[in-house]
Amino acid sequence: MIDITNKEAVYNEICNILQTDFECDRNLLKPEVKLFEELDLDSIDAVDLIVKLQKTTGIKVTPEDFKQIRTLGDVLEVVYALLNKENI
Repeated sequence: MIDITNKEAVYNEICNILQTDFECDRNLLKPEVKLFEELDLDSIDAVDLIVKLQKTTGIKVTPEDFKQIRTLGDVLEVVYALLNKENI
């Protein structure tokens, strides 16, 4: 289980998922990278990413949570907020 209070650990876990399950180049995985334009993810990949994050973190992530996500940094902010909201 990842340390939910450590934002860097959460970020690294998201990067690991993108690298392992979506074959993204680790060198491209920076907070500002655009998921759809630069990493070539599509809407099905976004759903798959949500499912992987739910399994890894144990939190409930809804498509609504991901509606405004465009970058890897956006994913981090949403997941980190959800993780810490669940554990208050």
